[in-house]
Amino acid sequence: MPMSTPDTDSPLVFIVEDEPDIARLIATSLAEYGFRSETFGTGRSLLAHARKVQPELAILDLGLPDMDGLQVLRLLQEQHPCAALILTGRDGLTDRVLGLELGADDYLVKPFEPRELVARVRSILRRYQKAAPPSEPDGPGAARFAGWHFDIGRLSLTHDDGREVSLSAAEAALLQSLLKRPNKILTREQLIGERELDPFDRSIDVRISRLRRKLEDDPQDPKIIKTVYGAGYLLCGTVEWMTG
Repeated sequence: MPMSTPDTDSPLVFIVEDEPDIARLIATSLAEYGFRSETFGTGRSLLAHARKVQPELAILDLGLPDMDGLQVLRLLQEQHPCAALILTGRDGLTDRVLGLELGADDYLVKPFEPRELVARVRSILRRYQKAAPPSEPDGPGAARFAGWHFDIGRLSLTHDDGREVSLSAAEAALLQSLLKRPNKILTREQLIGERELDPFDRSIDVRISRLRRKLEDDPQDPKIIKTVYGAGYLLCGTVEWMTG
């Protein structure tokens, strides 16, 4: 049964939508199923608020009055990484591909069915909850590989030259899975933690793409995370684990 009154522990969703009626519909639909939400009419107002409050997920329109939604998505993922769903009237393949490459977890075209929107939000958040790194106080807390230091607790990567890169929980969990079994092929199902994965689900492929960008691993000729076509992915090289 839908819940009518979200509590303070329920997931927080940011909605950036310049059409008030659509923003109200989204917020009402989410509230009926127990989600808290905050709405913004411009991309800049969402980004400014994200510096103070971290949402679990952002729903982004692409046609905004002040800036393109894809730019909002890129800046959000760089500055305040969170799950993201694009909800837009633009249904071109280029926008879909670019949106996923920039960090969106899903892409839904208007007009939309509110129940489908809620279902997609739930699906995305379930993936992130599954992907959250487990608490291992007595286990390895960090790893060194290919010139990088990965701190599980801080969800961060630090290069030998001092540069630091932040990771989302999903990216950190994916990297941790690869590092625990270096030089072994892991299927997409193993990496996402599901025995049966929708063949059209590209969430792992998108996260691999994000990780490669952050590791500066050329996607055209990757040296760290290699694609084994038809099988999965593997992390190449030596991994040294350290106790946190």
